[in-house]
Amino acid sequence: MRKTLNILASSLHQTWNELKLNKTRTALSLTGVAFGIFCIIGVLATVNSLERNIQDQLKSLGSNTIYIDRWVYGGNSTVPFWKLRARPVMKFEEKALIVERSELLDKITFLLQSQTNIGYKDALINGITLYGIDEDQMAIQPIEFEAGRYVSAAEFHSGSPVCLLGYSNAEDLFGIASSAVGKMVDVKGRKVRVVGVIKKVGQNFVGWDFDNSVMLPYKFSKMLVDDQRMNPIFIAKGKEGVAAEAFTDELRGIMRQIRRLSPREEDNFALNSVEALSKQLSDSFVTFNIVGAIIGGISLIVGMFGIANIMFVTVKERTSVIGLKKAIGAKSKTILAEFLMEAILLCIAGGLGGLVFVYLLTLLLSGPLNFPVYVSVPMILVTIIICLVVGVLAGIIPASRAAKMDPVVAIRK
Repeated sequence: MRKTLNILASSLHQTWNELKLNKTRTALSLTGVAFGIFCIIGVLATVNSLERNIQDQLKSLGSNTIYIDRWVYGGNSTVPFWKLRARPVMKFEEKALIVERSELLDKITFLLQSQTNIGYKDALINGITLYGIDEDQMAIQPIEFEAGRYVSAAEFHSGSPVCLLGYSNAEDLFGIASSAVGKMVDVKGRKVRVVGVIKKVGQNFVGWDFDNSVMLPYKFSKMLVDDQRMNPIFIAKGKEGVAAEAFTDELRGIMRQIRRLSPREEDNFALNSVEALSKQLSDSFVTFNIVGAIIGGISLIVGMFGIANIMFVTVKERTSVIGLKKAIGAKSKTILAEFLMEAILLCIAGGLGGLVFVYLLTLLLSGPLNFPVYVSVPMILVTIIICLVVGVLAGIIPASRAAKMDPVVAIRK
């Protein structure tokens, strides 16, 4: 055993010296492996980081939550656009009927969304998202505050002219976001008092645009906008432990009762489950991972042939050395292991180079994408496994040829 280890150690030392002597050949051969790892791990890192960011934002929409709307989310509707547009919008009065008839419902809120402008003195901000909310909004979609408080129950019931202001809007209007609390801002020509500033949440791809929003009590907001023209929705949250499918089925039956639809009539509403959207998102990202794997796989095949070429040349250059080793007692399996290990080390070196490029890519993308792009530990393990497999495949034929050499014939060459 000790003799075998000494032979392997000697071989690795010799391999390292030869790699240093043939830097150009080695670098060119490792480029294919490095580029293949860069493609595979780079795509995985970017896509997985993006998916994780969007999934986290989907979670912010609420767990076990269903959005009742006339529109189907996710772009997979089989209903023509004109039919979706012709569907009746949600009405605030339907909320009480849903609460009365549902056994699986925990909370439900009515949400109105529109676009507006906000002004303070001479400052004006355009394109602000206006949310008309009711008292149950906080139970389904918790809000953290930079300063101030939530709308009180009395303010909700009376439709008081108060609002919650998004962090970016408060900062743009007042310089320091927290100083907006207590100030009067102009919303659609009405003076509204700011009672709370929402904590900064950053860029969002889905769901709530909290940073650039103003939230008003629903009763007050409908004085400013026509709620029947602004596509109001219900957000229903199921009780703890209730399956999303069961909750969806119950809500479908209730909504059909409320809308007085006959068994032959199709739904004139949509039930959009957050869990279903999350699964749909995961399925769509699988395609991106497969494309990246195919591109990287082609590059790895090219790299594998490059490594194999190095190994064939190495075996030829060391033919006499192989003969001497076998003459002094080295077994065929030791020679085989020696060259396989050399091929694997070459692939790992190329893989590490690819990981360095991926790390640089993550630093480059994290800024423009406004979310962290990272290489996870599982991805590093995948890289090592890929390098091991590619190394074995690239080195098995040259190593077998070296192991089968006749020592007498090899020494003479």
